[in-house]
Amino acid sequence: MRQATIKRETSETAISLAYGLDGKKDIHIDTGVGFLDHMLTLFAAHGSFDLTVSADGDTYVDDHHTVEDVGIVLGQAFKQALGDKAGITRYASDFTPMDEALSLVSIDVSNRPYLVFDVDGLGEKVGSFDTELVEEFFRAFITQAGVTLHIKLMHGSNNHHIIESIFKGFGRVLNEAVTIKDEDGSVPSTKGTLSE
Repeated sequence: MRQATIKRETSETAISLAYGLDGKKDIHIDTGVGFLDHMLTLFAAHGSFDLTVSADGDTYVDDHHTVEDVGIVLGQAFKQALGDKAGITRYASDFTPMDEALSLVSIDVSNRPYLVFDVDGLGEKVGSFDTELVEEFFRAFITQAGVTLHIKLMHGSNNHHIIESIFKGFGRVLNEAVTIKDEDGSVPSTKGTLSE
């Protein structure tokens, strides 16, 4: 089983996260940020991952540190669980609708962290959640996971629906990209490695 458990403590957050790529949707999320809990649950369910997250952060300041640090730890767990990337599909792209919202998420599990976050027109808040933290979460994830990730909003007007579309799509493409395609264990790169 490709899985990892990571614990990270700073003066701002304490996070424990267990992640399984080949899971059965065993999902338990408690970050102290309700909207993030909802999005991570959608991510894991639509990616068919096991995911347990417990976070204690300085949300009395705001949600920034918790959201960013959960992204960091999830990225670390993803990279550890994936290992040498032998046999994986590597690339995946998907359009995901959520009512009036439609997003495109495209990924390359390349060991080259790069984020394109093209989500124009997103409002400032969903309830008390600052929507600018969505980009911060994904930037934290890609930096640690070593993936190239493109997120583009095609259209949408409801902030909740837009972000939900993105997180569902993120789960779907990550699942497809890590699916074992070549049983001989070959690495999908002409370099012969995706570790450098």
